[in-house]
Amino acid sequence: MQRLAILGATGSIGRQTLQLVDEFPQEFEVIGLTTRGNIEILQQQIFKYKPEFAVVVDEEKAGLLSSRLNNTGTEILAGEQSLEALVTDSSVDLVVNGLVGFSGFKPTLTAVKNDKKIALANKEALVAGGELITAEAEKRNLPLLPIDSEHSAIFQCFHAGERREVKKLILTASGGPFKDFTEEELKNVTPAQALKHPTWKMGAKITVDSATLMNKGFEIIEAHWLFKVDYDLIEVVIHPQSIVHSMVEFIDSSIIAQMGNPDMFLPIQYALSYPERWQSSLPSFDFNSTYNLQFFPPSFELFPCLDFAYQAGRTGGTMPAVLSAADEVAVEKFLQGSIYFPDIPKILESVMGRHSLKINPGLNDIIDADNWAREEVERVLS
Repeated sequence: MQRLAILGATGSIGRQTLQLVDEFPQEFEVIGLTTRGNIEILQQQIFKYKPEFAVVVDEEKAGLLSSRLNNTGTEILAGEQSLEALVTDSSVDLVVNGLVGFSGFKPTLTAVKNDKKIALANKEALVAGGELITAEAEKRNLPLLPIDSEHSAIFQCFHAGERREVKKLILTASGGPFKDFTEEELKNVTPAQALKHPTWKMGAKITVDSATLMNKGFEIIEAHWLFKVDYDLIEVVIHPQSIVHSMVEFIDSSIIAQMGNPDMFLPIQYALSYPERWQSSLPSFDFNSTYNLQFFPPSFELFPCLDFAYQAGRTGGTMPAVLSAADEVAVEKFLQGSIYFPDIPKILESVMGRHSLKINPGLNDIIDADNWAREEVERVLS
């Protein structure tokens, strides 16, 4: 039985992980659940799963939840630092990181340093600190189990050959809701439009990132660190149907693809069942349905965030952390209606251009770069 700490339990990944616990109750015990501030859903989860610990990052809401849960047996912890306290607890052996943004970085690094297995859906952890996290994982021979559908697909495709036989990785992208828009049409995009993803149901931040293709850019950097593949060997193709989740081309030009219905439940299950495969309740793919599977190259001109990700990844050092932090703030500004959709890449380019790069950064360097980039977005806007 695996003992789980689920970071971001009230979000999409966290809720689906708990559905997996419901399907395989003999395989899992829930030790800890966390939320930033959604105490209504967390309270329901506590009553159902009876974890030893629950973390609420918002300290005021933590106090409110604690007053509601007398005699439940669950200890309520408050504040950002409590995420790290949870992942170091001796009763936890697998951490599912479904957090959004840079908040997932330190708990991931801390968990790895404490020999915990990681099932990772938090992109920003590897974008900002991939070098640190993967070095610690390799030192301890710990697997980093990807939950992103694209990286799960590549992880599965790798079973068809050796790493030395890989010619390139091919990440598929739906293209988001604006793949057919003109430059003029992109100027008038609203937050409501950006939040209507054509194939996936996700949180607000990742959905906007999918619309700008920044999400795919982050996945390029993730893939580099997860699979130790050079950026020149990582390609992106637009695949609107989201049936082929990603591919690996081997040196003999054979291409292995992982396919399935667009549903995050499968990559979550595979990450938690690995190295086994378990019977799934998901419906099989219906080949009798009419599908026209399309593949075409992305437009770097209309969606420059992809190019910024390649630039940041190749530059290395603190630049990916700066890109990640600036994007987090820019997306928040867009959702608030403070900036226009095309302003997001303009802000990212400006902040990256002003950054004083630090090579081989340590933990504090990455945190400083993140803080600097957030402040720099405000300076750019002012």
